[in-house]
Amino acid sequence: LVNAQQRLLHDVSHELRSPLARIQAAIGLAHQQPDKIPLTLERIEKESQRMNDLIGELLALSRLEAGVIGKLEVIDMSELIAEIVEDARLEADSKNVKIVLTTAEEAFIKGQYDLIYRAIENVLRNAIKHTKSNSTVSVSANLGSSGHQLHIVITDQGPGVAETELAAIFEPFFRGSNSQKAQSIGLGLTIALKAVEVHNGKIIAGNRQEGGFRVEIVLPVS
Repeated sequence: LVNAQQRLLHDVSHELRSPLARIQAAIGLAHQQPDKIPLTLERIEKESQRMNDLIGELLALSRLEAGVIGKLEVIDMSELIAEIVEDARLEADSKNVKIVLTTAEEAFIKGQYDLIYRAIENVLRNAIKHTKSNSTVSVSANLGSSGHQLHIVITDQGPGVAETELAAIFEPFFRGSNSQKAQSIGLGLTIALKAVEVHNGKIIAGNRQEGGFRVEIVLPVS
């Protein structure tokens, strides 16, 4: 546990150092070339938002690990998934990625809305991030044969993950060797896993035979 905490602290320090260095560089540029202040302010705002997002994820992870869930409510999963997909379209459009949504049945779960939203959103945004430009990300939601579980499946057409690394993808700041420039996925999948587990669900991830990656979120329905 201590080693895991030390590793997380090291990774967080590294992740914060990069945007901080870019902010400092932007401030230096503004001093040297005042005519570029609007450009440097834009960069400072962008990097500050990255730091704020990371801190928000750390707080969310801390609450989850402490077992703090919040108020439970009955959630219409068809509506929630449709909202998540709609919110992600702008990011997908910037890569010319098409999101295809298929939901066959109504399903309701009892849970904490923000946590369920964030879990699915993090998996979807990760798929958009790693899929190829001019490709498709598919999202489907169906009740299993028993009718007691909702299966949400998100697939992409990216490079996938090396088989030897699959067990590590939910660790904080995992960097896959197949990812472009070994880019960190941050805390997104870590939070997704923990948010699903506190709702008595599970996440199954693996490479697709036809290429790309597949993540399945399984949640008990109410």
